[in-house]
Amino acid sequence: MKLVVGLGNPGQRYRLSRHNAGFLVLDHLAQRHSISISQTLFDARVGKGKIDGTAAILAQPQTFMNLSGTAVRRLTDYFRIELGDMIVVHDDLDLPFQTIRLKAGGGHGGHKGLISVIDHLGGPDFIRVRVGIGRPVHKTMVEEYVLQPFSEPEMEALPGLIRRASEAVTDIIATGVQAAMEKHHGRNKTNLSEEG
Repeated sequence: MKLVVGLGNPGQRYRLSRHNAGFLVLDHLAQRHSISISQTLFDARVGKGKIDGTAAILAQPQTFMNLSGTAVRRLTDYFRIELGDMIVVHDDLDLPFQTIRLKAGGGHGGHKGLISVIDHLGGPDFIRVRVGIGRPVHKTMVEEYVLQPFSEPEMEALPGLIRRASEAVTDIIATGVQAAMEKHHGRNKTNLSEEG
């Protein structure tokens, strides 16, 4: 069984904010695979179903970003999920907008949601789908920037970005993270030169 966690903040106010990229990807994934994220369990919205024939749980922690790990830990304990069977989808300031990167393990890059998840799970050895949101012009504006809605030009490109991130999750489950990396990192390079 796989656990796919999208990171974000609950409530209408934050629904289309950059920090909620993880929630948006899970909404698309749920729709695409006919999984209803309607159950509330351990401070998370949860849905169960199958992705490419594999049993999967989709979860959106409702604890606000900085406390995401509390809900994730309770879900992994309850469903007996190993770290290697968990995929976390999150926004990433270090990637240009429209860029997707897949990663197995590694650091948190200062992302407070990831810090919380790693702290509560006792290790970083899960798969991440990093959704690039770019950086603000002024570094001091980071907190405000991530909580703001996507700009109008970004909103036009957002559905394609969310769809590709959703496809990346599906491919990780279907073919493994290495094959999914080769497929999706190659696609990114055709339209955006990016390092990292």
